[in-house]
Amino acid sequence: MRIMRFIKDWILIFSILSGVAGYLCCRALHPSPVVRDFVVSGVETLQPLLIFFMLFITFCKVDPRHLRLCRYHWWLLAFQCSVFVALGCLLLAMPDSGMRVVIEGAMICFICPTATAGAVITRKLGGNASHIITYTILINLFAALLIPTVVPFVHPNPLMTRWNAFALILCKVFPLLLLPLLFAFLVRRFLPTFHRRITELRDLAFYLWVVALALAMGVTTRYIVHSAIPLSVQLWLVAVSLASCVMQFWIGRKIGGHYDDKIAGGQSLGQKNTVLAIWLGYAFFSPITSVAGGFYSIWHNVINSYQVYRHERNGRTE
Repeated sequence: MRIMRFIKDWILIFSILSGVAGYLCCRALHPSPVVRDFVVSGVETLQPLLIFFMLFITFCKVDPRHLRLCRYHWWLLAFQCSVFVALGCLLLAMPDSGMRVVIEGAMICFICPTATAGAVITRKLGGNASHIITYTILINLFAALLIPTVVPFVHPNPLMTRWNAFALILCKVFPLLLLPLLFAFLVRRFLPTFHRRITELRDLAFYLWVVALALAMGVTTRYIVHSAIPLSVQLWLVAVSLASCVMQFWIGRKIGGHYDDKIAGGQSLGQKNTVLAIWLGYAFFSPITSVAGGFYSIWHNVINSYQVYRHERNGRTE
């Protein structure tokens, strides 16, 4: 019983470690190109499916009438956008800075939208899932507008117009964010019996996230291992991603706490869509910059693991 309780308390850490170990073991076996491509293709197919069903189950438990903007959402949004713009202005003021890659990494860490899985963790921690879902939609909209506006001045790319960048971001995030929400509302409206059975599945969404997290960490590890980045730059990216992660969780909880919504506030600001962060770095900055998103993935999941552990422990002692 103690072993099972320990595994349950730290299941996200085990998921992280299994993802890292799984990739390293596969790499050590030196699979043929055919096998490697098959595994990569399988992961790329399975991961969005897991996230879709995980979000669908979570959204089924959310009453659409409760999806409303809160006053603290605007404070969170102002913080993310202002830090992103301020870092961009810093790069414009120091165009030849040797810290350019690190500052660009910080820009990604701050403007990256809330993870679609944020609602799952928020519900697991006893927070308001409706509020984080609302903020997730809001920050995705603003990120899609702000990134194509700011990045061309900071990191010009003659091959990409603002409209192309805007369309790319929307195509990347909205199908996986809005389709599960739409399906959940349709099921609630037209299939009430099936909807009731879905809402009775207590922790299924969370355990789907555990599997999806292991796959995500395997992909992140693969990306970091194959990146030809000097160790000194990697250490700077480790530091800036850790600092930005801790800062955003702390500020989010502080802002949310003023409105009696500490958990949703912290998760809204701290838990990021790191797969999107890696893609943003690669598409709009450089492959080196995108590694910051990979390291952020590690930090925010470690913090989530500790939060789930504390929540489970406090639940047993009450």
